[in-house]
Amino acid sequence: MSLTTALALAVASATSGAPIVDIDLAGKVRQEMPGYQPGGNGAERRDPSGEFLYSVSLPQGTYRVTLTLGDKRSAGRTTVKAESRRLFLRDVATRRGEMVTRTFLVDVRDARLPRQPAGAPRFGQAVLLDERDLASFSWDDKLTLEFLGQPRVAAIHIEPADAPRLFLAGDSTVADQYAEPFTSWGQMLPAMLDDHLVVANHAKSGATMKSFIAQLRFSKALTQMRAGDWLFIQFGHNDQKAEWPMTYLDPELTYPAYLRSYIAEARRRGVHPVLVTSPERRNFDDTGKIKDTLGAYAAAVRKVAADEKVPLIDLNRDSIAIMQALGPNVSPQAFADNGKDRTHNNNYGAWLFAAAIARQVAEQIPELAPYVVLRNFDPSHPPLPDAMPIAPSIPLDEGKPEGS
Repeated sequence: MSLTTALALAVASATSGAPIVDIDLAGKVRQEMPGYQPGGNGAERRDPSGEFLYSVSLPQGTYRVTLTLGDKRSAGRTTVKAESRRLFLRDVATRRGEMVTRTFLVDVRDARLPRQPAGAPRFGQAVLLDERDLASFSWDDKLTLEFLGQPRVAAIHIEPADAPRLFLAGDSTVADQYAEPFTSWGQMLPAMLDDHLVVANHAKSGATMKSFIAQLRFSKALTQMRAGDWLFIQFGHNDQKAEWPMTYLDPELTYPAYLRSYIAEARRRGVHPVLVTSPERRNFDDTGKIKDTLGAYAAAVRKVAADEKVPLIDLNRDSIAIMQALGPNVSPQAFADNGKDRTHNNNYGAWLFAAAIARQVAEQIPELAPYVVLRNFDPSHPPLPDAMPIAPSIPLDEGKPEGS
């Protein structure tokens, strides 16, 4: 048995041995919920508005979450995010006395890596995490659900699941951002897929293709992958920074070479690679057109995708169309820090970019198209902010993500 096969079996075994969890919250107000204790389940944070985070101790793996939403005494509007603010359900309305059931798949992971065989080169035994990673819910031994808006939660059912996975490798525009107002398209994408495909977001703020390898994040993703999974690859914002000499990749030679290396690592495992061009930064010229800051890198991605016969998601093209459609006056409302940030989205902007990706997936990747539930999105006519309310997460303090 090969090492790759053994690792895949170990991952599957860990998930299959996980418990089935049933939690009854019917009629309970947040003060009546038990507090979370390691090894158990309970509320981690409670907001005076009635919003709350609820965690369940679980080993890494894929889980199907079935929620019963509603309350006998009052109406509600429930938004659900999981782990570090991955959106799954948006604004589910329930009338007084009405109960509805919703299901989705969540990827749970920790930072541990398999031990290297005797005589092999020595690496760390875990992904290199910084203080923001450690403060998030993405790298721990539990599943965390966030109930927002006017949440009405009657029951939570969690069970291990076996499903194809869509792995994300990228930078801050892809990564699970820990706190408002920063949000990535990778956090919005799960809400646009059905409950038979799970998103495993391994992206990291500030990441380059070199640092993603050096910090053992690519190693972690590779040890989790199984034949038939998918790997979406989007880098460029930070790789282009010549002032970061240890990680700089030029668009003509080294950047394409690293793209091909990622593709080869995926294919060797029977995983399907997909290349994604980086979203453009929000810089308008005097004529109302978006300035080009990533064009050479987007062109390199397009060429490698054509040469290697890899599916291409052209987010660079669609992000420009979205921002130009909104214009210099409205487009700041799609970016964090009240538009002062020109690279990182807020919930609304991340939803727009994720919707553009979902549409391209449905149109260009037949194997993934059946999983896409949001298709009727036109980048040249995006919905305005008032038409796309997304409940913000419970407030947490964090500075701007790394990278720009």
